[in-house]
Order: sequence, then structure tokens, then C-alpha cells
Amino acid sequence: MIERVYRRAAMASASAVVVATDDERVRDVVEGFGGRALMTSERHPSGTDRLAEAIRFLDADIVINVQADEPLIEPAMIDAAAGALAANPEAAIGTLRKAIDGEPELANPNVVKVVVDLEGRALYFSRAAVPHVRDGARRHAAWRHIGIYAYRREALLKLAALPPTPLEQSESLEQLRALEHGFVIQTAETFHDTIGVDTQEDLDRVRQRVRGI
Repeated sequence: MIERVYRRAAMASASAVVVATDDERVRDVVEGFGGRALMTSERHPSGTDRLAEAIRFLDADIVINVQADEPLIEPAMIDAAAGALAANPEAAIGTLRKAIDGEPELANPNVVKVVVDLEGRALYFSRAAVPHVRDGARRHAAWRHIGIYAYRREALLKLAALPPTPLEQSESLEQLRALEHGFVIQTAETFHDTIGVDTQEDLDRVRQRVRGI
């Protein structure tokens, strides 16, 4: 799986692809197929912290965080996250959103929703069904958040040094720490979808998608 994600990331416009890990087995697999891996501390509580350590060893002003359990990632999604950041000089972070297909997805707490302003800047992220429609007639798009992040270097280092915040802990969504501290998160719409592999069921769905079933 990690080789597939690595190779798809390498098809994007990034100047380099590096796997940050605290597991020597992962490093060995990556180096075995010719990739580049960077060992980081095993004490990091989140991927953002691991990324912040890794970027200290990299010559990069912008870094994009792609999860290794996203085998269906499209190179265009990586470029779009970087493009969201480039489109807004005030933004510290760029990320993606996709229109929610229906009410079951909207009501699912495992699907993270994002509410944006008229310029696509994130106002809030939630596991709840937001925005709420009072009279039952939806007039505004509901957006699913796609967890790919493009960070400016200094913003990433600053964010990783900040303590967890109340909304972040309430929703268990790390991106809320950035909003609570006033970071601007610029979003871009994508029509691509992906499946994060957390369970055997997720893996089966990915295999079916790859095989075109």
C-alpha cells in the first residue's frame, strides 16, 4: 500500500516525496522499492508533529501531508491542495473539500464536514451535520473535508508547537487547533474521492475500486 501511495504522490508536481516514519520496517520497505524515508521520533502524538520534525531536515518552504493509508490518492488532489495555498497569500494551510452526496454521508460522524466562507476559507470543521438546515430545504452546499494538507513551513512549525485547544479536543479534529489560533485555511473543491484504509472493510472497498468492480 505504501508503495502505491508513494508512486502516486511522485506523479504530482512536488519536487520530492519523503516518507516520515518511526518504524524501521516501513523505512526498509520504502528504501527497498527505491523511495526515500526519514526516521522520526516515536513519541509524536499526531501526524502534524511528525511532519514538523521531518521538515526541519528538508529544504522546503511548502510541505504537503499525504497519509500513507490513502491508496486511491490522485496526484491532482496533491496539486490542488498546493494550489489552494498558493491562491491565498494570507493562508497558512491549504486543503480540499468535496460536495457531500446525500444525507447518510452528512449524518455520519466519521465523515468530517467543513463549512467555508464565500472565498472558500474554512470557517469550521465538524463531525456533526453542518450547516444545519432549519426548514428542511437545503440551499447551501455541504462539504466533506478531504484530509490532505499543504503547509507553509513556518506555519507548520508554529502550529506543532501549540497545545491542543478546546474545540480540537471536543471534536477530536486537529485542524481546529489551527482555526482556534487564527490560522487561515484555504480550501479548494475537488471532484476526486479517496478511501482511508482503517479496517479490513476499507481495504476490501479499495481493492474493488482498483479492480473496477
